[in-house]
This record gives sequence, structure tokens and C-alpha cells, in this order.
Amino acid sequence: MMQIGNVALEQPLILAPMAGITDQYFRLLLKRIGGVGLVTMEFISSEALTRGNEKTRHMMQFSEEERPLAIQIYGSRPERMAEAAEFVHALGADVVDINMGCPANKILKGCAGAALMGDLDLARDIVRAVRRSVPLPLTVKFRVGLDDRRANYLELGRICQGEGVDAVALHARTARQMFTGNADWEHIRRLKNTLSIPVSGNGDVQTPDDALALWRATGCDGVMIGRAAVKNPWIFRQIAAVRAGAVPREPATEERRDLILYHFSLLREREDERVALHKIRTFTGWYTHGLPNGRVLRQKINSLTSVAQFIDEIEGFFQVLLAA
Repeated sequence: MMQIGNVALEQPLILAPMAGITDQYFRLLLKRIGGVGLVTMEFISSEALTRGNEKTRHMMQFSEEERPLAIQIYGSRPERMAEAAEFVHALGADVVDINMGCPANKILKGCAGAALMGDLDLARDIVRAVRRSVPLPLTVKFRVGLDDRRANYLELGRICQGEGVDAVALHARTARQMFTGNADWEHIRRLKNTLSIPVSGNGDVQTPDDALALWRATGCDGVMIGRAAVKNPWIFRQIAAVRAGAVPREPATEERRDLILYHFSLLREREDERVALHKIRTFTGWYTHGLPNGRVLRQKINSLTSVAQFIDEIEGFFQVLLAA
């Protein structure tokens, strides 16, 4: 059990926000597989949201089944961030999260995301403005620093705690590293030992054993997982099993097939055929990672233009695997 403000997580396992990935369809998928304690929406621009951008507001749809759910916002203007947080509160999210860790150039150029680690006064102003604007549990996600020379995560953590943040998450890489090299979990341990609020660790958790190793090495309260959940949506269920003393179960071939088809059915309910096909091609590439002839399947589906063709190709591919 992990507590974030008044929100109790059955499992201390959190889905990290990922642009273009952690949409409602993927979040529902993970919830139905089980094991995940908190899902996080792909990050939302406070500027676009508060200016009434319809595409942004469409991205923010969620269902009761997804709870508890966090919505992450990013931006560089305290008043806009506070207004965006009020929108998140009105929408009924369980947690509002501030992005101070995204290393993408377009976010950094707007002085948002990890760029805020280069201006801790502004970071403090943003946290303070958001905290004053909403009663929701408030979390902040950040990195070690802009680079190794400017590793100021402990100072930012203290600021967050002092301004009433309920929990923080640390991706144990610098912004300069992006997603390369290795995450240094020692930073997570130091942050946990510095703060009294819950600390979640993020970075290089690929397997259930990695999650247990992170807990042992750092004493962190929660584990946040991003990219590994895309290749293995069962990872939360597997970690929960290991924590309960059980042997984690690998998904059967039929489960992989059913996952792809179910994800596609969710997409088709709300997206037009072209968008649904584009998205499911991308996810199928991840879901079939490591399977025999998976590359051949990925090449084939890239040229398909209809729903019927896609379903036939997937069913045919898995029929061969099951017969082997």
C-alpha cells in the first residue's frame, strides 16, 4: 500500500506519463491486466489547456475504471499552471502531477519540463501556485538535474516538500542523458533519505527483479515504470505477484494475440480507421517484440489499409505460433 495525500494505492506501482502512449486505451488495457496502482495520463500543456485547445481537452477523457488516475501538466507560467490544475480538479482526476523532468527539446525550449530545474525560483513559484489552487493530492516528477554538474534534485525535492507536495518521483538520469546510459539509483536512495514525503523511483526497471532490486537499493516508496510497460504490459501484474511471494507468469501466446485485438477494438470505438490502424501498428511492434517472425509481421502490417486485413494478419500470425 502507498499513500499519496488521501489517495491509497493498492500496489505501489505507477505508470509513467508518456506522450502518444499513455492514452485512455493503453491505460484501460493496463487496468484490466491488473497490478498497476496508479496510471498517469500523457502530459498536458497548461498553455493549450487554458486556451481551450479542443485536441488537448479530447486527450483528457478518462473513465471510472481507470481510477486512481493522475493527470500531469507542464508549463513555465505559474498562473497558467494553477489554472490548468483547476481544470484537472474540475475534471475529477485523483492526482495532479507537475512535469519537471521531460528532457524533450520542444519542452525545454519553452522553459518547461526539466528546464525548470535550471530555475528553482520559478519551480518553487509554480509548485506554490498549483498547491494554492487545488485541494487535490499534488505530485512532482523530476530528474537528477540538467546535467551531472547541475545535479540539484535534493534541493528541488526539499522545495516540493516545503510547498506542500504530497509525493515526488525521480527519474534517476539527467536531462542531458535523455534515455541513454544507465539510471543511477543512488540518487533515489539519497532523495528518499532526505525527504519525509513518499518518493517513487524511475529508470531502468525492465523486469520484476529490477523492481525488487530498486526497492532494496533505495528504500523508495513506489516504483514508476514507463517504456518497459509498453513492451510488456503485464509487468505490473508480474511485480505484484513477486511482491506477494508468487512466481510471475509470462503471458501465454493467446494472451498476446487477445491483447492486440482488444487494444485495436478500443481504438476503433472512438478513432477513425486510419488513426486506429496507425496507432495499433506502433503498439503491435512493441507487443510482438521477441516473438518468432515478429519482424515479418511488423513489415506486413505496415502496408495494410483496412481493419479486416489487419485482423486477418494478426489471427493468421498467432495461429501459426500456436500450431508450432
